[in-house]
Amino acid sequence: MTALAWLDGTPGVNPRAPIARAHPVAKLAAALLFSLGLVLSVDVVSAGLCLALELVALPWCGLSPGALWHRAWVVLVAAVPAGVATALFGASDTPMESGLAITLRVMAIALPGVVLLATTDPTDLADALAQKLRLPARFVLSALAAMRLFGVLAEEWSALTMARRARGIGGGGPVSRLRDLAGRLFALLVLAIRRGAVLATTMESRGFGTDRPRTWARPSRYRLADAVLVLVAVMMVVVSVGVAVRLGTWNPLWR
Repeated sequence: MTALAWLDGTPGVNPRAPIARAHPVAKLAAALLFSLGLVLSVDVVSAGLCLALELVALPWCGLSPGALWHRAWVVLVAAVPAGVATALFGASDTPMESGLAITLRVMAIALPGVVLLATTDPTDLADALAQKLRLPARFVLSALAAMRLFGVLAEEWSALTMARRARGIGGGGPVSRLRDLAGRLFALLVLAIRRGAVLATTMESRGFGTDRPRTWARPSRYRLADAVLVLVAVMMVVVSVGVAVRLGTWNPLWR
């Protein structure tokens, strides 16, 4: 697995799963509800229970365990150091509990976002943002073009890795490998800037930069199942927070 493999699409996603088929705005609203419910407090109970409920709901998301790990390992890499740093350097009276709460909190907030990106076609997301949330078409189309380039960047990273290995670059000790990684990252940055500039010029020449109202080829429609998804997300957040309040572990940040 390459370092940027999580940017590229992988097998293991069932597009017919109930949550995978949901409207992109409904999935986005559910992800924001989890973030809002968890960002208000740092406690083990609410974060842990919310994460547990999210894991229970994963079979309905259409993600296989392999596909989930393929995308979520970055979250784990970010959550564990954050928790360790809080436990070691935090000012709390219970540093270990605070560190665990931060780790669970980061994972519970990030997991819905991982599911959203893994189960949502970028074009469907762009259609939903423009038609339902009324976001500016220029912003939406630019974001769509950027998301479509993620897979290209992953392929470029693989090509850079194989090319440098064929030339005998990157072997040796940790220092040599670190230099090789820095070189590949710089090369990828240059390629990304060049592709972005060419794509921006191309889109501008084809009229994507105009402020005139646009039409959309694929209508974006809500369904009853989308409202059910948002309602379930609300209930999961309320249950997690309610249990924490009931047990006396709720620790609002404004206290």
